[in-house]
Amino acid sequence: MSAPLSVIFVWHMHQPYYKDPVKGEYALPWTYLHAVKDYFDMAAIVDDTPGARAVFNLVPSLLDQIIDYAAGTAVDPWLIRGRMAPADMAEEDRLFALENFFSANRQRLIEPNRRYLELLHLAGDGTQVKVRERHRHFSDQDLLDLQVWFFLSWTGEAARRRYPELKELVRKGRHFTEDDKALLFARHADIINGIIPLYKKLHDEGKAELAVSPYYHPILPLLCDMKAASIAMPRANLPATRFRHPEDARSQVSRGIARFQDVFGFTPVGMWPSEGSVSDEALAIIAGCGIKWIATDEEILARTLPGGLGPERGDLYHPYTFRHGARELKAFFRDHLLSDLIGFTYSSWETHRAVDDFVGRLRGIRERIPDARVVPVILDGENAWEYYPDNGYDFLRGLYTATAAKGLEAVTCSEFLAREPERRVIEHIHPGSWINADYGIWVGHPEENQGWDYLERAREAAVTANPLVADLMAVGGQWEGEGADEERIARLVCTSLYAAEGSDWFWWYGDDHFSAHSDRFDRLFRKHLMNVYRLLGLDVPRELYEPIKKLTPAGLVREPAALITPTINGRVDDYFEWLAAGLVDLTKQASAMHAAESLLQSIFYGYDRDNLYIRLDGPTPLNLVIQEGDTLQLHLVSGSEYRLEMTPSERSGELMVKGAKGWKKAKGRCRWEIGPVCEAAVPLGPLGLKPKGKLFAFVTLVRGGEEFGRWPADSPLVLGYAGPELDAENWLI
Repeated sequence: MSAPLSVIFVWHMHQPYYKDPVKGEYALPWTYLHAVKDYFDMAAIVDDTPGARAVFNLVPSLLDQIIDYAAGTAVDPWLIRGRMAPADMAEEDRLFALENFFSANRQRLIEPNRRYLELLHLAGDGTQVKVRERHRHFSDQDLLDLQVWFFLSWTGEAARRRYPELKELVRKGRHFTEDDKALLFARHADIINGIIPLYKKLHDEGKAELAVSPYYHPILPLLCDMKAASIAMPRANLPATRFRHPEDARSQVSRGIARFQDVFGFTPVGMWPSEGSVSDEALAIIAGCGIKWIATDEEILARTLPGGLGPERGDLYHPYTFRHGARELKAFFRDHLLSDLIGFTYSSWETHRAVDDFVGRLRGIRERIPDARVVPVILDGENAWEYYPDNGYDFLRGLYTATAAKGLEAVTCSEFLAREPERRVIEHIHPGSWINADYGIWVGHPEENQGWDYLERAREAAVTANPLVADLMAVGGQWEGEGADEERIARLVCTSLYAAEGSDWFWWYGDDHFSAHSDRFDRLFRKHLMNVYRLLGLDVPRELYEPIKKLTPAGLVREPAALITPTINGRVDDYFEWLAAGLVDLTKQASAMHAAESLLQSIFYGYDRDNLYIRLDGPTPLNLVIQEGDTLQLHLVSGSEYRLEMTPSERSGELMVKGAKGWKKAKGRCRWEIGPVCEAAVPLGPLGLKPKGKLFAFVTLVRGGEEFGRWPADSPLVLGYAGPELDAENWLI
């Protein structure tokens, strides 16, 4: 009888360091909100499920923030406004609440709760302009209900099950009292204080392995030597100043391990390097700090092995030994597809179907590749669950139960290695991350490069101005000496520099990601650097007062950066499917039809050599708001005027062109699907586009024979068409 196929779930728990270490205030509340919704829930679900096994990778700077909130010492403007009695709120406080307390997934966290949805409509569907117009319509009771619902909706399902008072608040639904709110925050305090003890309990019982990342979640290879980026991305435009500080990488790893040990009382042996980013030098440093195993993405392995993974990808399902001189450590490589199915696809599926599909794919690996030993499934441990019913509670329990069934076995990394030593050796690893096996998300764009230049200049200023800082950074954060004030200042300087090295600030620079809060990420990054100069008594360079993140014109976030060929099925199958597409933020382009203003919020667009691809997104899944009888019309103008009429009941139709005698078929069969998103493929041939040409586009919704909404309202979008030779690296450099 063959051995069961081992499955390893690694949940990576991470938030950027939102706390200003000098002012002591939090810029954003996501650590607190994910703590009461996800960090507790993820451990509690493993605790509640017989046979469950998982690896939880915890970033030390996240642990610091959880401990701060648990101690009640965190100064968070969101919590301050949440706890205030509405009668005591100034107009500024009321506006803050209305502008921020709808920051929740509309489908899963707002719409299931009738009162919360009423408040959203009362606020003008959360649009900033309307909030300022309508805030006077909110009574004190409305504001109190909003405070409770925001923090209650962000409370996890497992937490609600363990604290029945929270379920009772959900049942009550409206007319909350100050006592209700006090009860909610008291239970939140219990939840947050229970997080670290619960993870420790799972470790002690053998149900979970706890692993660690570098302290402030930096891209280690770029700290070691920025030149590593040019190996993965030969045509990249790198920063003007070469960042090369392997001592910072060593400090981030060693200090991270030490902090983990302080918190949990034992030394971790595993590590998810931030963003799965690896290089020979980075892995040598990690091994030198005592770590025994790391994990990264399958594409890294594909580019490391001389022959790649092969058509069956059989080489993926084994651990490897990375050897660098006398140092070595084991390496696991995540199954990209299975990980992304959990992260991006299964949330829109019925729970049993999703679990059955996942298990079926595991059994397919076992049957197709008899010598497959282990399937690593690795993804964020907090960000996917707000898209699942009940915060993923039933899905995760079903997943753990199913992977403990016959022929499969859920294990931890160390458990697997202890029982099955691996002799496959690699002495060189391809430098890259979990995204495209390179570092293009974090360096190469002018905004990202500017951030690295500012960081290098601040670091140079610090070590030049204060020898204690130089000593502290040179020996990996272990400096000790006389003078408490001098030491405190030097440590704060190092904290600010190390925090500024975190990957998240660079994630939001450039045009590959966008967020309503990207300006705050930019401000906090520059604030960390400003603190360096201020702590040392130096003048803050004027450049740090100017935003790095540039405003985009008329809602345009980015142009297409590479050819794409998405699957037209009405859902986003994985993170990469539309990553290189152009993107327009429609929230900056209000519709003229008030009833339809919030129906669409973004348009993605791109093309390959055959088709133009369009994706329409809304705050609510479109298949829940597009009614039978509605028609979504895509209007395109390129020499002639074209129209595609998309209905929920059909999936293909003719592209129409406007001629002298009205509309006629343009000899182009189009495909579409209206699911959680609307995806459409339009043949390029009939459009007659030329490279470097322009295409004008807008979308309308026809309901009851009348135009119900138009996006954008004022004028069509101008979409650039670079042509079929669009270089796949352009968007990274």
